[in-house]
Amino acid sequence: MKKLLSLAVASSLVCGVAFAKEIKVGAIMPMSGPLAAYGQVTNLGLELANKMQPKLANGDTIKIVLLDNKGDKVETANATTRLISSDGVVAILGALTSTNTAQAIAIADKKKVPVIASVATNDKLTARRDFANRVCFTDSFQGEVVANYAKEQDYKTAVTVVDQAQVYSLGLSKAFQKAFKDNGGKILKKIMVTSGDKDFKAVVSQIKQLNPDFLFLPLYHPEASMIARQSKQLGLDKPMFSGDGVANQTFIDLGGKAVEGYMFTDFFDSTNPPSKTSADFVAFHEKETGNKEMNSFTALGADTYNVLVAAMNRCDDPTNSVCVNNEIKKTKNFDGVSGLITIDKSGNASRSAVIKEIKDGKAGYKATVNP
Repeated sequence: MKKLLSLAVASSLVCGVAFAKEIKVGAIMPMSGPLAAYGQVTNLGLELANKMQPKLANGDTIKIVLLDNKGDKVETANATTRLISSDGVVAILGALTSTNTAQAIAIADKKKVPVIASVATNDKLTARRDFANRVCFTDSFQGEVVANYAKEQDYKTAVTVVDQAQVYSLGLSKAFQKAFKDNGGKILKKIMVTSGDKDFKAVVSQIKQLNPDFLFLPLYHPEASMIARQSKQLGLDKPMFSGDGVANQTFIDLGGKAVEGYMFTDFFDSTNPPSKTSADFVAFHEKETGNKEMNSFTALGADTYNVLVAAMNRCDDPTNSVCVNNEIKKTKNFDGVSGLITIDKSGNASRSAVIKEIKDGKAGYKATVNP
């Protein structure tokens, strides 16, 4: 009898192993090129989250298939097509910037494969796209955060410097300008630049003549850091504020002393984890990397993975992309690494923002702003 029971148990274990399968999840990140600093820290979040939770509740293993889009739209389109057609992924995490994420969504939406964006904040990203989702706030929210801060500081005039090649920059600039004007502020000028520009002396000279109370630069770190440095060289000493596009140590390293006092909106601060889940992940990050400080993009990368896993666990068939997408949009008060996340039927997240200020070569926490 004991022998028969042992055989039955062994048989059930073998069947369980046989039925468990590997499910592929796509990730598209700029692991090389000018935006690599963002892609690498975001992908680290995916890897750590996968290491902490490599299996679904039913025993299936999740394999992340990472492709480098080099920060390029064409590369993003090719990567999205390959992940869906060749790799058969259930969902795609990425592709970081709003411009590239919109490209991935345009393709994935037609194939009914959900995309969860980590830090793509452009308001229009999810418009008329059934399979588009995100765990970050939108530009309209962070634009209001900056405008309200300016009002608190009694800043009445501003100049914005906008990257005409990035929908992120254009969208965030528009959101800030509306909120700033609604608060009684005046935009003296909107100056257009382009990604890759390196000489901003004419821009800085123009700003000096306008003499605004402060500058809003909805840019990525390469251009923002150079404007800060060249402003220092030409004697322009005005408060500077950016969005999450400068939320990385590379910005501080490039800007040096020129970015002391620089402020920006961000998603998360590792020195102020909002929950035990968050604190545990920060501790795991330190254990795995040896680094006590954790980038906010790492937290958001982890959240895309964890939100996806939770949605997959609520589906009878976790490979059913339509079910997974529907469950993502039912995410309510999710205990994420970066804080509580609620995703609505349009795929947009309701969540908090934090304000940081650079002091002594480090980005320090100032405040949390709730929606």
